[in-house]
Amino acid sequence: MSWTPVSRCCRAGGGGGGARARLVARAAEGLRRGPAPGGARRCEGSVLTAATCRVWATPAGAAAAAGLSRLCGPGVVRGLRWALLGGVAGWAGVQMQRPPLAAAQATSGSDYALEKLIERADYLYGTLESEKLYLLLKEQADRLDSDEVLWRLARAARDLAQRSGTTTEERRRLAYEALDAAKRALDKNPSSFACHKWYAICVSDVGDFEGIKVKIANAFVIKEHFQKAIELNPRDPTSLHLMGLWCFTFAEMPWYQRRIAAVLFASPPSATFYEALQYFSEAEQVEPSFYSKNMLMLGKTQLRLGNVRGALLWLTKARDFPARTDEDAQVQKEAVELLKSCTGKGERK
Repeated sequence: MSWTPVSRCCRAGGGGGGARARLVARAAEGLRRGPAPGGARRCEGSVLTAATCRVWATPAGAAAAAGLSRLCGPGVVRGLRWALLGGVAGWAGVQMQRPPLAAAQATSGSDYALEKLIERADYLYGTLESEKLYLLLKEQADRLDSDEVLWRLARAARDLAQRSGTTTEERRRLAYEALDAAKRALDKNPSSFACHKWYAICVSDVGDFEGIKVKIANAFVIKEHFQKAIELNPRDPTSLHLMGLWCFTFAEMPWYQRRIAAVLFASPPSATFYEALQYFSEAEQVEPSFYSKNMLMLGKTQLRLGNVRGALLWLTKARDFPARTDEDAQVQKEAVELLKSCTGKGERK
């Protein structure tokens, strides 16, 4: 029983030669989503600083914007994330200058170091360099002691744990390390939706190494923190998707697990497929086609509700979604099998 399979949720593209395409895709994503509430950027809680904004005011920044505008269209330039400024501009053949010295002096040394670390970490995450990212954050986590670093460390440790070929013992070690980092991040900043989201994900992961009683008990904690993440940022499609997975999991819980839960808890966790459908649909409304797994789950939920026509629509979209990752390929495979099984049902309707 697992409800947080988010190994590469929301990531675009593969490794190696796809890095350029991923950077442009993430820039376009910024345009689609528009400005974040309160000036916060969309990358799970970080803040766009004035020092980084002034990069565009430098001659190199203006040249980068002009070059990218010709290459990608002016809208992509307007939507660029600050964490991608150096990477995209470098790809365009423009050497970005650092922010003016006055901007660096306007913040303390530790704040500037934190800004630069987050910029580097987000670049490594976007280019799928999980091991480099993990080592970088692990080395700096205690020195900078920031919730922004800690939840990213939790995510990086989890990414390593989820890789194929990772031994069970190493996966266990990384899962508990991720949980510790997520807990420290949440303790530091309980107002961060990213801290709540990654704490819930990590609690779910360690449940794989504990008994069924602990796993069911953790379900209440997981739900609470996913809901808090949504409350803090209702425009994050990943949190909505994960809450949908939680509902779907308990809606289809096998009868024997329901009996165990009923014995252990006076009010065991429960949900309906209608609730799952609502969360998956909201995630798709926030950012259409953001994740192949969300489209697959919309199709599967519609099947459970007896809506074959709706299931065919979403399963077809999941099947036709470009497979950029191993997870996308698995989604395509499952969608094809489900389409085969329900095509006859659709014809009889």
